[in-house]
Amino acid sequence: MVYDERDIRKAQALDIAQKMLVAARTAPKGKGVDVVECAVVDGDDLEALACTMEAVGEERGFAFFLRDANCVRKSLCVALVGTREKAQGLNCGHCGFATCGERTPGVPCEVNSVDVGIALGAAVSRAQAFGVDTRIMFSAGLAAQQLDLLGEGVGQVYAIPVSISSKSPFFDRG
Repeated sequence: MVYDERDIRKAQALDIAQKMLVAARTAPKGKGVDVVECAVVDGDDLEALACTMEAVGEERGFAFFLRDANCVRKSLCVALVGTREKAQGLNCGHCGFATCGERTPGVPCEVNSVDVGIALGAAVSRAQAFGVDTRIMFSAGLAAQQLDLLGEGVGQVYAIPVSISSKSPFFDRG
């Protein structure tokens, strides 16, 4: 049997995105506490994500959300990485408060933020090993967070659209 590369791109992108999530899951976590949440979005949910990005962009006056929504539409799937809020009890002050107990609701624990960053780095490293085009997007992550695609209460969500094409849709975007 012959498999034309164009016919298996979608399956390949989903397979690679799943491997990206494995890398994100197994990335080191602060204090060994895993509060990272990950998922892959495609199909109708991909379009819903792009539409939400456009709505947020219009509402907040952020033109780059509109541009990024077009990039999401050109991708085959999107990997999502975020975190559940859990103060690590280190009283490190990195969040801007002297102790974890003084932290205001809604201010993320810096250890959780670093965990998301490390997980994102691990995920895009895996993508790079397979040669797919990606870009970490705050815009798509915020839209995914508004849609609760990683579940209620998951914050600091970032998105990584995945593309397999002759020209990356994530650069020279205008």
